[in-house]
Amino acid sequence: MKFVYRLDSLKGWFLSIFPILSLVLCMLFPVVIEADFVWDLRWIPFLLGGLYGGWRLGTLLIVITLLIRFLTGGENGFYISCITFPLIGISLFFISKYYLRISVSKKIFIGVSLIFFVHILTQFISTQIFGLTIGISLWKQYFTIQVIGIVVVIILCEVILANFQVLDELVKAEKLQIVSHLAASISHEVRNPLTVTRGYIQMLSEDVSTQTKINYANIALKELDRATDVINDYLTFASISPENNERLRVSDEIQHVVNSIIPLANNNGTKLKLSLFEDEAYYILGDRKKFQQCLFNILKNGIESMKDEGELYIHLIQAATTIQIKIQDQGIGMTQEQIYRLGEPYFTTKNKGTGLGMMVSYSVIKSMDGTIHVSSVQGKGTCFSINLPIHSHEPI
Repeated sequence: MKFVYRLDSLKGWFLSIFPILSLVLCMLFPVVIEADFVWDLRWIPFLLGGLYGGWRLGTLLIVITLLIRFLTGGENGFYISCITFPLIGISLFFISKYYLRISVSKKIFIGVSLIFFVHILTQFISTQIFGLTIGISLWKQYFTIQVIGIVVVIILCEVILANFQVLDELVKAEKLQIVSHLAASISHEVRNPLTVTRGYIQMLSEDVSTQTKINYANIALKELDRATDVINDYLTFASISPENNERLRVSDEIQHVVNSIIPLANNNGTKLKLSLFEDEAYYILGDRKKFQQCLFNILKNGIESMKDEGELYIHLIQAATTIQIKIQDQGIGMTQEQIYRLGEPYFTTKNKGTGLGMMVSYSVIKSMDGTIHVSSVQGKGTCFSINLPIHSHEPI
């Protein structure tokens, strides 16, 4: 979504800055043909700015043109500009409403027609009102260059705008793909425990012992709890802000999560190394359960990334107004492309997985006004650096 906003903003800046900058440069660096005849290509950015940018940009271009023309001197030239540019500018206000909707060939036709009209108007005012005489050969050269210039610039503008449109369509297509992946992920993750639950509930009707039925019921309940956890994970990812904002002591939360994940680490042959503060207690604001879930997901990924026995380091570092939690594993590592895609829906480096855990982790840290930085070297391991604003701290 943010990328879409940046794309629209960039498109708006292009349609505004390009004509203004081109107009200023054309007027400040003209071509001197004769002592009394100095010309430039100011009409090209002026016309296209009014056509593509609408009346607001057109009005600004009129003001800039007359201001620069006044400062550069030449009474006759200034007075001619005071007549021609406002007249043409007013006509552009009406044409611009329909200009963006027509085909490229029609846009080129309108551009060339406007150049022709501008030259007729300028020549008429110059000769009939101010009595200036300019050779017809110079007018032909000037007109030819202006026509070629406006055709080339219109084509370039259309190519650039077409690229913006293609990027916009790609972003929309990616959104639809993400929705599709999320739907598939939810369906897969929830269907499995529900299928198991259904099977054990069916077996409860069989002629088996009471203890066996109790075991079946317990397994079915566990599978339902697993399906509930999956749904809660997705709701956590979709949640914008924490539901239960409370004051959390960082070291206690880390210790709680480490105690919970020790059985998994032992089964994997992983040693957990902690480095926590002993003289001060640092507090942050957040939802306790979600924050613990975030840390659990990252620690679990670190443990599972180490095929052989390895060590997982958890460091707590205080830096200015933030607290940093560094989680370093000795796993297989990731490429830079994989790091960039962390937190995306349905992206995972595991053979079996949905990427849900990292989605949740990134969402939780963002909701706490924190950031996650990831560095990794393939074959050596990955380091997650979680930075969170400190709410308060107290000596122990």
